[in-house]
Amino acid sequence: MTFNSFEFLLFLPTVFLIFWALKGRTARNLFIILSSYLFYGWWDCRFLLLIAFTTACSYASGLMLAHTEVRWKRLAVVWGNVVINLSVLGIFKYYNFFVGALQTMLAPMGFSLDTVTLTLILPVGISFYTFQALSYTIDVYRGKISATRDAIAFFAFISFFPQLVAGPIERATNLLPQFLSSRRFDYAGAVAGMRLILWGLFKKAVVADNCAGTVDYIFSHWETAGALSLWYGALCFSIQIYCDFSGYSDMAIGTARLFGYELMRNFRLPYFSRDIAEFWRRWHISLTTWFRDYVYIPLGGSRTGKGKVARNTMIVFLTSGLWHGANFTYVAWGLYHSMLFLPMILTGRNRRHTGEPGRLKGIPAMRESAMMGLTFLLVMIGWVIFRADNISHAFHYIGGMFTEFGDMHIIGSKAPLIWIALLGVIEWTCRFRVCPLDFEGRGVFRFRTMRWGVYFLMFMTVILFGGASKTFIYFQF
Repeated sequence: MTFNSFEFLLFLPTVFLIFWALKGRTARNLFIILSSYLFYGWWDCRFLLLIAFTTACSYASGLMLAHTEVRWKRLAVVWGNVVINLSVLGIFKYYNFFVGALQTMLAPMGFSLDTVTLTLILPVGISFYTFQALSYTIDVYRGKISATRDAIAFFAFISFFPQLVAGPIERATNLLPQFLSSRRFDYAGAVAGMRLILWGLFKKAVVADNCAGTVDYIFSHWETAGALSLWYGALCFSIQIYCDFSGYSDMAIGTARLFGYELMRNFRLPYFSRDIAEFWRRWHISLTTWFRDYVYIPLGGSRTGKGKVARNTMIVFLTSGLWHGANFTYVAWGLYHSMLFLPMILTGRNRRHTGEPGRLKGIPAMRESAMMGLTFLLVMIGWVIFRADNISHAFHYIGGMFTEFGDMHIIGSKAPLIWIALLGVIEWTCRFRVCPLDFEGRGVFRFRTMRWGVYFLMFMTVILFGGASKTFIYFQF
């Protein structure tokens, strides 16, 4: 079941009404579990056993950690849970990839392996809920949160349907306590949630889905496309993946607010970043901070020598690339970004930009604009690697972007340019708000009629101009 489906249009108000009609925290948590399992099992009910197993392992590991202070036993528990969960993830997502890679490596040496490949359907969102479950066990081990004995609250925390299949990857320190306390209906929070849902739906249905057809066409006809068309395809995919994923995150956060839960913000206008380091502080924040806290810092972070800092950075980016899928293009994408990021962290320039862009005027503003433009171009080239079918495809596509200037005709639909331009204007104008539809009640927007007129116009835009419905890109991860 997806947020932009007819089934969800019926599912959400039904769950909303029943949830608030129920009395008591336990009853509501139990209903959240049942609703979330229905939501997740809509694709394939067999996947429910997998998420239940992951949840049960992490819940049990927390209880075991609570019952022992012996260091080696605690380490055994936490590592045991990590190995179990990553093994499940590895089998379903990476087994065939690593077997194929091993065969490719050994073939030039004259070795031939008789291996068995598995025909497995990748469970939707397995990387997201696995990382969320792992963070709980690790945080209990570190003493950042106490192990919960409330199994119902814990199962609700892992399976919470708004963010179950594509994040944000929540921390137990933020979301679990919300399931351990009673919820009260907040009208203002629910209204803000509806605005986020509408804005996310606009980004997904109108911008991302209209870009999708052009992206598919250009990437499949790259051999006959000129440089301008290849750049256009790269631009459309950059906007598609951003609006697709951030649109989902907005709808997830907005949906959670309808039930009184606060999820972390997952995107902060990443394409207005002034360098690659700032981009990674603004893009998929829940995953970036997960790797920072559970991989980079435990490896020593930036507190070690420059050689180890470089090593730690490379590990994080390569692992992040591999997290996205079993394909060498994702690994190459991670390597590409590590090469862009390394010089900044080694020279201590990775924290130059922490505020919002665009507060300056004159020459400083021009310099910031140039930096944003250059950063976006570098990110866009990286997205070509990410989107390509294989490394050869990526290499030749990028090569064509800089050499095939003979044909300056753009192939594919030019309609996405309208939505890309509109998105840019809206996000830049409203860059100091969490949601562009959060009007401050000033000027004409102090009148409710004007605000509702904008909501109605955006809703009708979704209905009339939404592209062919596409599955959310990050569902495959």
